[in-house]
Amino acid sequence: MEAESFQADRDRSGPGQPRPATLLDVLSVAAVVLDSGGRIVFWSPQAEELFGYSAQEALGEYAGRLLVHPDHLQTVLGLFTEVMETGRSWAGSFPVLRKDGSTRLTEFRNMRLLNDAGDVYALGIAADHDTLQRVETDLALCERLIDQSPIGLALMDPDLRYLLVNPALERIDGIPAAEHIGRHLRETLPFPDMDTIESALHQVLATGTPILDQYAVGRTPADPDNDHAWSLSFYRLEDPGGRILGAATSVVDVTERHRAATEADRARRRLAVIADASARVGTTLEVEHTARELAEVATPELADVVAVDVLDSALACRRTGRPDSGPELFRALALKATHPTVALRAADPPGDLAAYDGDRLVTLCVHTGRPVLVRHVTEQDLRRIARDPEAGSLLARAGVHSYLAVPLIAHGEVLGALDLKRTRNPLPFHDDDVVLACELAGRAAVAMDNARWYQSVRNTALTLQRSLLPDRPPHHPGLELAYRYQPAQATSEVGGDWYDVIPLGDDKTALVVGDVMGNGIDAAATMGRLRTATCAYADLDLAPGTVLQHLDKITCDLEHYIVTCVYGTYEPSRRRCHLANAGHMPPALARPGKEPVLLDLPPGAPLGVGGVPFETTTVELLAGDLMILYTDGLVETRHHPIDDRLNALLALLDKPERPLEEICDLLLHGLRHPDDHDDVALLAVRAL
Repeated sequence: MEAESFQADRDRSGPGQPRPATLLDVLSVAAVVLDSGGRIVFWSPQAEELFGYSAQEALGEYAGRLLVHPDHLQTVLGLFTEVMETGRSWAGSFPVLRKDGSTRLTEFRNMRLLNDAGDVYALGIAADHDTLQRVETDLALCERLIDQSPIGLALMDPDLRYLLVNPALERIDGIPAAEHIGRHLRETLPFPDMDTIESALHQVLATGTPILDQYAVGRTPADPDNDHAWSLSFYRLEDPGGRILGAATSVVDVTERHRAATEADRARRRLAVIADASARVGTTLEVEHTARELAEVATPELADVVAVDVLDSALACRRTGRPDSGPELFRALALKATHPTVALRAADPPGDLAAYDGDRLVTLCVHTGRPVLVRHVTEQDLRRIARDPEAGSLLARAGVHSYLAVPLIAHGEVLGALDLKRTRNPLPFHDDDVVLACELAGRAAVAMDNARWYQSVRNTALTLQRSLLPDRPPHHPGLELAYRYQPAQATSEVGGDWYDVIPLGDDKTALVVGDVMGNGIDAAATMGRLRTATCAYADLDLAPGTVLQHLDKITCDLEHYIVTCVYGTYEPSRRRCHLANAGHMPPALARPGKEPVLLDLPPGAPLGVGGVPFETTTVELLAGDLMILYTDGLVETRHHPIDDRLNALLALLDKPERPLEEICDLLLHGLRHPDDHDDVALLAVRAL
């Protein structure tokens, strides 16, 4: 498509003036925001669906290079420049390149935005051109659809008099459409509860909130001898300016379904359970927490007593396929009841391990990977449900009369079982319950599978990280030391933070705290390499700035890694500490009787940038002085300015004479949050 084929309607109105409403205003459209340089700074989920790029792939990229064919780039740049310079918005359609290489004709509207700081941005909202045309066609067919609809439809004015009636409503009440006009609803459909229905219509007119699926029963002139049931829905009608035009009523003959209303209501409640499970199950990457969420969702709608048991081998990520036969070792993860019952004593407490023989129903469930349903439990069934005769007696006392076990299956692997019992609910489990239980179990199993593998990978990375950190260092002349390493709790993997204390000749000591930007096993391994290199250069008794220069060269050879680091050497004989900084957080110094301060070190560039010199600064470290070296995970958060956090750090050092172990715990407790997204390494040093 040539650049001249662009279709555009330019809005010559100034910024801030309202645009006429278009079909794009009522579509679910993609939203993209560009900064003044044309880089993408906001990318909505609809944009990912429309263009194929995820937010991670799109954010920070030049929109023109990402989405526009080179043949059209100059035209688009011209339109973008005009919007940004003049504030006049632009609307039209042009072809956009998608991630998969295809071209999609897209309907766009672009406008300039200003924030409170005066920064200029461009907002683009877009929808698929073909979709827009289809909606316009649908609107054109609306009148025909109303006429041909099998649902009775009526439009009424604000006084609830008929304005329009479709043929289906004529057939329902047996009155010609022309005889409806100007009459009230009660004159054509004489429901016994007409006052309630009219009150509902007035409420819809007053609030604008539709009322859906209201049942009404009555007789009409079309069939005066038999009762009929209808589902009524009411909506308020407004023009684009918000003026109330009246109300619309839809009437559906549901006589047959009326007799099954109780069952339909139960089905709706179960859909609500599934929606509730979607929001409540799998909110964390913890297997036990997910199991508890599943048990809570399943009660009381599905069962009175719920247990979630996972195969111990699956929990340890040892199982590779579905079990075939024989006993199984289960770990109980969750137990929930709707009321106090002795059935809880018959179940395995959460955290316990229990072996179940192959003839037990829960074992049969995981062996076959299929639900096991016992509609009416007998004494013989209890023997196959309970772990032992005593538990069977407790279940009988609790009144367990129906039983259901469904497997927890994720990616074809059986992880365990969801165990359901009914005591107070008099209805036995049936096929619909099995479908609902399987749906809940399937959703939970995927979340539990993700959680167990996350935990396995995280434990591996954490083990590697801790193995690469130094053991408790020996006594160092002139120094008292304490240190901590705390992994992040809210991220999927640990990071590359480290600390080190290295003995040197002449009673000197090297002090190191660093942070490999990144996380996971690769970051931990990189940290180990740098720690080893740091120890090697420290033995050469080089100045701290020189050591960082050598580490910078090594880091440049590591792909995609940037590292921050503070390296220092302490001379107890001269009470001097020589420090150099490579883009790291400044150490804190607290002296008895004085206000704690941050050391004013030249910040330097992170390791891996290459070719940047590092300066060595000498600090006097007197007896009783406390110096804190730390990684950014101690002070940085997503919600607070860094200056406020650094001030909070200094405030916690108001009593430098405290024991170092107590100071470390105080800093972690006072500054860290359980959901912090970064590791922290902390080294506390006191001169003796």
